[in-house]
Amino acid sequence: MSLNSTPQSVRVHIGLFGKRNSGKSSIINAISNQEISIVSDVLGTTTDPVFRPMEILPIGPCVLIDTAGVDDFGELGKLRVDKSLDVLDKTDIALLVVDASLGLSEEDLSLISTFKSKSIPYILVLNKIDHLVNTSEVLSNTKKLTEAPVICVSTTKNIGLENLKQEIIKTTNCESTEFTLVSDLINPNDIVILVIPIDKAAPKGRLILPQQQVIRDILDSSCQVFITKEDKLKDTLNNINKKPALVITDSQAFEQVAKDTPSDIPLTSFSILFAKQKGDLSELIKGATYIDNLVDNDTILIAEGCTHHKQTDDIGTVKIPNMLRQRTNKKLNFEFASGVSFDKDLKKYALIVHCGACMMNRASMMSRIEIAKNQDIPIVNYGVLIAYIKGILDRSIAPVILPCTSKV
Repeated sequence: MSLNSTPQSVRVHIGLFGKRNSGKSSIINAISNQEISIVSDVLGTTTDPVFRPMEILPIGPCVLIDTAGVDDFGELGKLRVDKSLDVLDKTDIALLVVDASLGLSEEDLSLISTFKSKSIPYILVLNKIDHLVNTSEVLSNTKKLTEAPVICVSTTKNIGLENLKQEIIKTTNCESTEFTLVSDLINPNDIVILVIPIDKAAPKGRLILPQQQVIRDILDSSCQVFITKEDKLKDTLNNINKKPALVITDSQAFEQVAKDTPSDIPLTSFSILFAKQKGDLSELIKGATYIDNLVDNDTILIAEGCTHHKQTDDIGTVKIPNMLRQRTNKKLNFEFASGVSFDKDLKKYALIVHCGACMMNRASMMSRIEIAKNQDIPIVNYGVLIAYIKGILDRSIAPVILPCTSKV
């Protein structure tokens, strides 16, 4: 997979925030060594968030997010500010860009407060220091107002940019935790079997992103991976001469795969692995158990992190609603949302059922879970829900909570 084709969901998201004309776009251009953002002295040049993929070694693939100034005004300006603040829900590391000649403003201090409340690590970037007479005094005064690292730069004079890159690298290494998919559950030379149904929803000629990412993680762990369809699992198990350390299945084949996988072989699903990597698994399990409390006329939100062509038996719009109706025997209402937007007012919903979030980064998914938790709305993802309904939740989460049998 090339750098440009690396999914945004596995990139470190670095958001640049600040007032208009503080120099956010200039810093993106300077960090990337490319003229990828429009730079102008005109206030409000950047209107919508702009996502710029690049690589910062040794971090690896990143995405720099250029945002509109948080001091914009008027009806249209407020919409721009709201869009900029929405980016915080996707941000792993924030750069607060401040015009050094103006110092920290109320808007900047408000952003710092938001970073702290969302536990987003941030770096304060004092830009345009070439305009200052006494840099040390401004730097000293700024440090009194923040606990974050403060880096002085000038994009026009090429000052401090390498220091900024190094601070980004340091902050990433210090603040971020690597949330793996499967490598923490297996040992080198283990065998892992993936069960991948090929139905109408399967894209012709390729595997979907969650399957690709799990395969790569297994290979990086120096393990062997066998791929089979659900109706060939028994044959696959009989044809290998070593007991598998783990079987991973598509959630839609959970029931059959559970029957065909011996009880002494750990079993889980792609969706549960993503719940472990990108979400709060305990909260999602709690959400699954809530379905037995649903009553007539409850409204359920089915949310997905991307948009895709819907099949006639689509899992989100057809299969899961049918499963919930059959399980509860209630008259339930369903609403559907997909893509980057997520309603922050969820009070009308009794339950949120979310996709596996393969196209979202961890920060985005955790933000959605937190929004639901803060409003006391239970939330569950597809895989956890299906495992619960099929009566195999305990078995399917055991490998991600306890060590695999190969580790014992």
